[in-house]
Amino acid sequence: MLKQVMAGAVMLALAQMALTAQAQQTAGKDEAAPFVLGTVTVIGQRDQLGQVGEQPVGSQVSRAEMRRFNRDNVGDALNLLSGVSLSTNSRNEKTVAIRGFDARQVPLYIDGIPVYVPYDGYVDFNRFTTADLAAIQVAKGYSSVAYGANTLGGAINLISRKPAARLEGDTSIGFGSGSERQVSANVGTNQGLWYLQAGVSYIDSDGFPLSSDFRPTATEDGGMRNNAYRKDHKLSFKVGYTPVGGDEYALSYYKQHGEKGQPPSANPVGARYWQWPYWNKESVYFVSQTRLGEAERLKLRLYHDSYDNEITSFTNGSYATLKTSGQGSVSGGRSIYDDRTNGGAVELESFRLAAHSLRVVASYKADEHQERDAKGVRTTWYKDALWTLGAEDSIALNAATELSLGASRNALRPDTVYSAGNAYTLPSNQSATDLQAGLFHKIGLDARVYATVARKSRLPTLKDRYSQRLGTYIENPALRAEEAMNYELGYQGNSQGTKVEAALFYSDVKDKIQSVANVSGVRAQMQNAGRAHISGVELGLRGSAGAWLDFGGNYTYTEMKNVSDRAIRLTDVPRHKLTAHAVLHAARQVDVVAIAESNSGRWVSNTLALGGFTTLNLKAVYRPLPALTLEAGVANLGDRNYALSDGFPSAGRTWLANAQYQF
Repeated sequence: MLKQVMAGAVMLALAQMALTAQAQQTAGKDEAAPFVLGTVTVIGQRDQLGQVGEQPVGSQVSRAEMRRFNRDNVGDALNLLSGVSLSTNSRNEKTVAIRGFDARQVPLYIDGIPVYVPYDGYVDFNRFTTADLAAIQVAKGYSSVAYGANTLGGAINLISRKPAARLEGDTSIGFGSGSERQVSANVGTNQGLWYLQAGVSYIDSDGFPLSSDFRPTATEDGGMRNNAYRKDHKLSFKVGYTPVGGDEYALSYYKQHGEKGQPPSANPVGARYWQWPYWNKESVYFVSQTRLGEAERLKLRLYHDSYDNEITSFTNGSYATLKTSGQGSVSGGRSIYDDRTNGGAVELESFRLAAHSLRVVASYKADEHQERDAKGVRTTWYKDALWTLGAEDSIALNAATELSLGASRNALRPDTVYSAGNAYTLPSNQSATDLQAGLFHKIGLDARVYATVARKSRLPTLKDRYSQRLGTYIENPALRAEEAMNYELGYQGNSQGTKVEAALFYSDVKDKIQSVANVSGVRAQMQNAGRAHISGVELGLRGSAGAWLDFGGNYTYTEMKNVSDRAIRLTDVPRHKLTAHAVLHAARQVDVVAIAESNSGRWVSNTLALGGFTTLNLKAVYRPLPALTLEAGVANLGDRNYALSDGFPSAGRTWLANAQYQF
């Protein structure tokens, strides 16, 4: 019934008023000017200098919020938003779901450039730090065709910094539980005709403490989490040329180096003794905008990404002897990935027609995955090409109402298929079509309502089609695209400085790619076997009580149903999630910051549900000088013992101490 009501309301064009710009609750000194060319919006509007363009449907995390709540990696930063739930996968990587869609279905981008791992489409959000970001954009369900293919449930876009002053920057140092050390520095200069931005960050931790309520098992003895060390180093550099007339040309370079231990499952049956000697990513991006007269502009994105990582498997928790075969092992004890992505996109935007903002997009992405074993022998080699051609138009129906239409055609073309010992033939090309429409209506000066519908798709990844998962699966090169119909009704408004937002969403997912057991003996296979209905509500509130208190929070209700087989549960998303924060300006130089999060229980398998939890983080901030900030705090103040995935307990009570200087 909900589907019919929403679909009817959308098709009838329930008016909308697009998202109001998100409030920035902290002083300007805590913000960083965004790289506006890196933003992606549905409406091809002219962005104002130094602002992130509005998204008709979506959310945003600002630099100030990341700092205020100590969100040092992208996963934790996203968790501030409604509709987002955190989890961990079997490799103990931090993953996110947006309204029930996982990271393969909501891809990650940096300045509009796709950065998800080519082989499986996943991202370990712990590996992406936030020190050099200006903001994070999240599109939910309804997203611009400029993102390209595979935005089944939306898109996540990390927006880098762009300097606004002749000289600006910041540096910080921090310490925390588990002998954690953090250092970061950012510096930029804008000379009018050109600008330069550079950043470096370093995080090194020996692990994290478990709750005192954790009960030891055969694979985890409590106290400090076993094999939970990590190191993340990141270097970013951008140089831009900005001649008169609004043209801009920017070249960016990123280098990430990571090392980590993978804590074994606290459940001995599923324990793996793995380590990652390196998890590296190196990128070169070129982004430009050229005015073609008064009515058109041409945008270009070119990119190269390399992803290199290694997993080593061991026999036990001493991590001394490689495990070369059997459950919990990888190729001869070492699995070495060597992935590459090359691509580009061109956008032509035109404002020539009265009341129209028209955009035409063409993009190309070439993915390559190679895997080598402990002897350096290549065991797999896959190459794909992904093409997208799309267009969208924003039509001003009147001064208060805007209609947005979009369509794209996505094509997947396999190029190379090699797997040692398997006689694969090159599968056929496949394609998918995305369509969307949205109606946005302003109510006065400070409110909007909106209605959107989007038919989105996700073409299968290389791993979906070819991985045998250490001999337990049969490959399926003929996998087809997943499809979803996403509907949303929403409101956002601002009354006397208090911001209110509400959204009702529904998704009908068909041809869902999922595991089917016992296809050949005990071996499983990935198939287009699923259909799911996902529905829910998001509510948000943000405001202040005079000059002494800022407050805010959001609530998400999510219901997921496996329509194709109601006996099999959809997992890893809590039905209820609530966050609330308060910032007390106790004195002119002192703030007290509190943020609480509550999750209901979640199913993590067909037979196991984890209990819900509530955590509270508290910190004090002192500014002895306008440019200097000192802070100390505690996370999970109540030392709650909880987990986001079976066998992988989260951190207990931890402490932090940081200092930051801005200039």
